[in-house]
Amino acid sequence: MLREFLVATLGEVAGTTQCHKFKNMKKKYKHLFLVFFIAISSITSLGFIDNYFEISKNIDIFTTLYKELNTFYVDEIDVGKLIKTSIDAMLESLDPYTSYIPESEIEDFRFMTTGQYGGIGAMITKRDDYVIISEPYENFPAQKAGLMAGDVILEINGVSAKGKTTEDVSKILKGQPNTSVNLLIERKNQKKPFEVSFNREKISIASVPYSEYIKEGIAYIRLRSFTKNCANDLKNAIIDLKKDQNLNGLILDLRGNPGGLLNESVDIVNLFVEKGEEVVSTKGKIKSWDKSYFANKSPLDKEVPLVVLINSSSASASEIVSGAIQDLDRGIVIGQRSYGKGLVQQTRKLSYNAQLKLTVAKYYIPSGRCIQALDYSNRNEDGSVGKVADSLMTTFKTRNGRTVKDGGGILPDIIVEPEKYGMIISSLIKERLFFDYATEYRFLHDSISEKMIFSDKDFEDFKIYISDKEYIYQTETEKKLEQLKEKASEEKYFSEIEKEYDILSLKIQENKNDDLAKNKEQIREILTNEIVSRYYYQRGRIIAALNFDIEVEKAIEILQDTQLYNQILNNE
Repeated sequence: MLREFLVATLGEVAGTTQCHKFKNMKKKYKHLFLVFFIAISSITSLGFIDNYFEISKNIDIFTTLYKELNTFYVDEIDVGKLIKTSIDAMLESLDPYTSYIPESEIEDFRFMTTGQYGGIGAMITKRDDYVIISEPYENFPAQKAGLMAGDVILEINGVSAKGKTTEDVSKILKGQPNTSVNLLIERKNQKKPFEVSFNREKISIASVPYSEYIKEGIAYIRLRSFTKNCANDLKNAIIDLKKDQNLNGLILDLRGNPGGLLNESVDIVNLFVEKGEEVVSTKGKIKSWDKSYFANKSPLDKEVPLVVLINSSSASASEIVSGAIQDLDRGIVIGQRSYGKGLVQQTRKLSYNAQLKLTVAKYYIPSGRCIQALDYSNRNEDGSVGKVADSLMTTFKTRNGRTVKDGGGILPDIIVEPEKYGMIISSLIKERLFFDYATEYRFLHDSISEKMIFSDKDFEDFKIYISDKEYIYQTETEKKLEQLKEKASEEKYFSEIEKEYDILSLKIQENKNDDLAKNKEQIREILTNEIVSRYYYQRGRIIAALNFDIEVEKAIEILQDTQLYNQILNNE
């Protein structure tokens, strides 16, 4: 990235001699920038005194380099942008989680940790020249003002939104609660654009968007993220469930949960394990910062059979919870191997209200293993980072003696392979035909049941809807056949097999015509989710997805079989 930064800032130079000269300078500056920033990052380290000369020297180099750029560079330099680019490039060379947060981005960072921000309460996405509403949040300003998925934002407070990015629009829509915003909206089933005016509010995204019994005695809870007070939200959800009926099994869904606050993950594990249990420990360069985190409260329920669902997008705090539950043999983990983020970040205050989020330690779950998948301190020559090889993973034991390993995320006790989608599905998603059909469906149907499932009749209607739409895609078989043609042409064999090639191509095309029918169940699942969300928002999307969820089905099966559940946990 440093190379691209220098090319962008120094620009192209005319003349052969000068061009070579500047190329050499770019290489030199790249080196100087890197050395300087590595030096800066070590200022607060324990080796400051020993490295004082190197730090001082490289600060001086950077200062004089920047002075030369600012004085003699052909165009005007955006000072803030140039420095931020250099800072970002330095931090990117360390790991993806160490980042600089300028004052202008503090609100976005605060939303990540608290789940709260001031705005209109809607997800947005870019489509053609404009940003559209992709989904309003229930009971927040956008939804209460009548905005719907598919609405096109033409103007914001009288200013055209044409050509603006989602980031541009997001920044404008966010603001202090009780401040007004005026939108000019275009809606497909209305002839003329219309205005919508309403006040921004404090938007708080629920950490527990859904908690219900899905079978007699078996409850399901989705945890969206590890934001402030999410452990208390989860606790209250369980307490409420127990008021309805006897809780004989609990499914905690952490799939797609990117993590968040470490202390919240400890408090969540504490809901299910005895007071005094070590949940996680952190170890870093500064030994005085090493710390062990224990369950310090009485548990809410240390007996209820528990299943934790994870997938490849379950990271950080999600892995602390699922890993600790697994290591302590408190429950069974089902799904796919988790992301493998075993790094702990801390924020440090900088000048002018900026902050630095930096990696300060690695975390270790009760068995003693660290599940960090990538070693950023030992990069390959090309700068890439390799995963820990299976042969280099270390074996650990859970409390009951079950074998677990480090170095690559949490491996579930029961692996359920994720559903694979055909190329036609990818094409329909890319062309937003599922989204558009659901939008049309909403215009034609005032209401539906929360438990609606896309029917065979609906499927036939969808086939008619897309019959005149473009959704070009190439199957893997077509790609291989095309490669065969290229290679055969290079070797002068194609003329001899051209007839057979044409027959195969025609046969593949005939089979592609049946792809809608072959992928019918997946299409029904996607459209059920999309349509129900039009009426019942995020809660509806979760309810709809449960109708097709093979991992939840497996969890129910395990929780209903007490003998099997105990056999797995006791390593029998």
